[in-house]
Amino acid sequence: NDDKHQIILQAQAWGSVGEQQTLQPAVAQLKQQLAKLNTEKMADEHTIKFTADSGFNSEVNLEFMAQSGFDTYIADNQFRKRNPLFKASETYETEQEKRRLKRSKGKPRLFTSDDFHYDEATQTCRCPAGNAMWRSGVNVNSHNQQYTRFCGYLKDCKVCPLQQQCMRKPPIKT
Repeated sequence: NDDKHQIILQAQAWGSVGEQQTLQPAVAQLKQQLAKLNTEKMADEHTIKFTADSGFNSEVNLEFMAQSGFDTYIADNQFRKRNPLFKASETYETEQEKRRLKRSKGKPRLFTSDDFHYDEATQTCRCPAGNAMWRSGVNVNSHNQQYTRFCGYLKDCKVCPLQQQCMRKPPIKT
């Protein structure tokens, strides 16, 4: 261990798209490297700092690293969404939209859940075009949160002028 120069002890290229599932194997390899070093200075793992970029940030990984014994720093992947300075920044939003349009080759932005009108009292939902939707799932679990899922009626969606912003693929003609 080189306290002055903070040497990187583990780095790996993984052949997968998502980084989140590679954190735990990387930590296991790091622990093997540390065991090989077997120096007295390394006895206290709390002195070892572990850093990772936001691609590794997930609730599972944060819990895992909390139990690892390392002093862990993983970049927050939701920072810009929560920071009011970025959220209200017209420049940031404009740049995000330009990048999104470039990536999507000019296709219109898909609607988000914020674009739909949910009535909690009646447990009903209307799409951005104003059409009623049917409840297709209750207590649906996703990312440790529960949701109620709604779907549009095919008869409405087939002829909807907002279809490109709502559906990834056009409806199947029957």
